[in-house]
Amino acid sequence: MPNKNNSVSSLLSDANKRLEKALKHVNISSDAIARLQHPKNSLTVSIPVRMDDGSLKVFSGYRVRYDDTRGAGKGGVRYHPNVNLDEVQSLAFWMTFKCALLDLPFGGAKGGITVNPKELSKAELESLSRGYIDAIADAIGEDIDILAPDVYTNATIMGWMMDRYSTIVRRLCRGVVTGKPLSLGGSKGRDTATAMGAFTVIQTMLPKFKLITEETTVAIQGFGNAGSTLASLLDKAGYKVVAVSDSKGGIYAPQGLDIASVKRHKNQSREIKAVYCQDTVCSIVEHKVISNQELLSLDVDVLIPAALENQITQDNADQIKAKYIFEVANGPINSDADKILEEKGIYIFPDILVNAGGVTVSYFEWVQNRSGWYWTLEEVNQRLKDKMEAETRETWEISQYLTIDVRTAAYVRALNRLGEALDAKGTREDFIRK
Repeated sequence: MPNKNNSVSSLLSDANKRLEKALKHVNISSDAIARLQHPKNSLTVSIPVRMDDGSLKVFSGYRVRYDDTRGAGKGGVRYHPNVNLDEVQSLAFWMTFKCALLDLPFGGAKGGITVNPKELSKAELESLSRGYIDAIADAIGEDIDILAPDVYTNATIMGWMMDRYSTIVRRLCRGVVTGKPLSLGGSKGRDTATAMGAFTVIQTMLPKFKLITEETTVAIQGFGNAGSTLASLLDKAGYKVVAVSDSKGGIYAPQGLDIASVKRHKNQSREIKAVYCQDTVCSIVEHKVISNQELLSLDVDVLIPAALENQITQDNADQIKAKYIFEVANGPINSDADKILEEKGIYIFPDILVNAGGVTVSYFEWVQNRSGWYWTLEEVNQRLKDKMEAETRETWEISQYLTIDVRTAAYVRALNRLGEALDAKGTREDFIRK
């Protein structure tokens, strides 16, 4: 992916710049602002793992609980070679605002291990996952900090983590981890939640701009679980998905792609190609092979970055032609690019809103675990749709009322909720003698 040369720590400074814009439109105490500038706790751990060849390898792990004023910390665990404390802290910061924006009773947290999981056997991966829980067990819990899947982690890994924590505390504790297998207390709809949430935001917003669904062209950067599922939802709804890509590159077909066939071919061959499949036979259809950078600059109506952070920066923002951008990835656009895109009249719908479907259904899973009452897929999807629609409409109304961009409006809404909760614990005014 392009534009990875920015340091990860710049993610947090970028988020703070956006926060500064939002602070002009809220009335919260200086105490609340001061608290939000620092994580509540940051934990760095070492995880020794006995490898299959008998050698011992030590991995670095992290867990950050940024804020828990509104409830237990909530955030995923990612396995990636580039994971470091700065990245995890930045992601925990975003989770704080995401949970507040969706009015979930959670604070923000995040975790990760510096590892390339593709280089580990399944047994090594299980030992690493259980060892991570051994190292951070005192800092997590269903009322303290709740884990979930993220980059290169999945339901199986979440199951291992829940099982290990339950062993440590000597009781079954399903609520400490979300995104688990259904057989271990997972929620129906969790695997498609991020895409379903993003689809709801898109369906809520695009009609306001009088776009005709069948004539609306879409390009999606990132064809992982969220990106590919969202592509399918948009395709079935009648949108013309003309380009998709993964880490190796992408494909572009102006006439539109048959997403079901592209997904099927990707699952079988691990390659993205424009194909049309009938039964077991897939035929290549006319298309252009493009880079991720070329995908970002396509002349389409809707652009969906669903890959990594810092994909659109001041270096390539001028090349963006899409009129509407929906951020499914975390931090795909930096603050310098925001200014350029805004001057071009491009609407940006921010990550803390668009990709909040995952944490929302994680909340549903936590509720189901605590109550012992499990919902149908239809119930989960309907609750998610209602939640995402309500917060999208309210965020849009704030942007229109205050004449500010949608990203700033999302931060304003989240800040108001966070500020109210932080101030309820006491402010400077409460301690001044009168």
